Amino acid sequence: MTVLQIVDKKFSQVPIIDISALVDQTKNSSVIKPQDCHLVAEQIRQACEDYGFFYIVGHGVDEQLQQNLEQLSQQFFAQDVDTKLKIRMALGGRAWRGYFPVGNELTSGKPDLKEGIYLGAELAENHPLVQAGLPMHGRNLFPENIPQFRETVLEYIDSMTQLGHTLMAGIALSLGLEPSYFADRYTKDPLILFRIFNYPPNSTSSQSDWGVGEHTDYGVLTILKQDNIGGLQVKSKSGWIDAAPIPNSFVCNIGDMLDRMTQGLYRSTPHRVLNSSTSNRLSFPFFFDPNFNVEVKPIELKDVVVNDDKSDRWDKASVHEFRGTYGEYLLNKVSKVFPELRQTVL
Repeated sequence: MTVLQIVDKKFSQVPIIDISALVDQTKNSSVIKPQDCHLVAEQIRQACEDYGFFYIVGHGVDEQLQQNLEQLSQQFFAQDVDTKLKIRMALGGRAWRGYFPVGNELTSGKPDLKEGIYLGAELAENHPLVQAGLPMHGRNLFPENIPQFRETVLEYIDSMTQLGHTLMAGIALSLGLEPSYFADRYTKDPLILFRIFNYPPNSTSSQSDWGVGEHTDYGVLTILKQDNIGGLQVKSKSGWIDAAPIPNSFVCNIGDMLDRMTQGLYRSTPHRVLNSSTSNRLSFPFFFDPNFNVEVKPIELKDVVVNDDKSDRWDKASVHEFRGTYGEYLLNKVSKVFPELRQTVL
């Protein structure tokens, strides 16, 4: 007797959304007209409810800037470890910036098979938040031996910050809210964190050795640039699916705080990275998060039943039971990522 395995194809492909209408409005006017962005908002809502993930195209981010960033990153990671350690995270202090070697970052207590650079909004030493010693705020550490690295990263961060504001307006519209809802309450002065990750070649092709283990992101929105290697996997309603690279697109996903705000209507979806390639894989996650000091509260949405099934989550935790500022939530999480550095920010 032959047993046929039935695969639910409904949730087998992360949606692709052209956001050019949303981008055009934010470029040409300070006021977004909901009627002109209705289709984009509807697509965002459907994607967030069904997947918690979606690709975006028509985003307007300069392709040459993206290529420059990728080339300079390849140049940095091709160096020997001692050279890369000249900007190690231990030198970043409370700003939580700099380089970490392969295996130093943990997910669920297990070392990830990747190396990377932690970056964020560039704040001078005399900035009030830096002077106050606020964790996760300060100067970046840049390699002095790679010309244009600093300028390219900061230009990219600026472009992605603008894109983050645009997308949050679209997400607000998708919830039937005013376009400025999130900016007015949470993201007028967002916490901007940016990572550049390199996944070394996998010589074993073992699925027990994850580039990054299963996890969810902490904030409201992640905007990911991938290279052409692939490896990102998303936990959909039909199981794990690949989010393969699409040229000149970004992969967006919602984080724990948007899950909390929407009372589970938009779930922060687990994802992971399997690098089975024999070459290096680069990824560039950009985190557009609530202001560090703001208290995150649920949005009053009509006809929304709280989805708080902890068994769905990789850590069996509830984002809906959390009370406090985003900074408090974030610090509790990142202190487990780099245990040896936690005393620098706590």
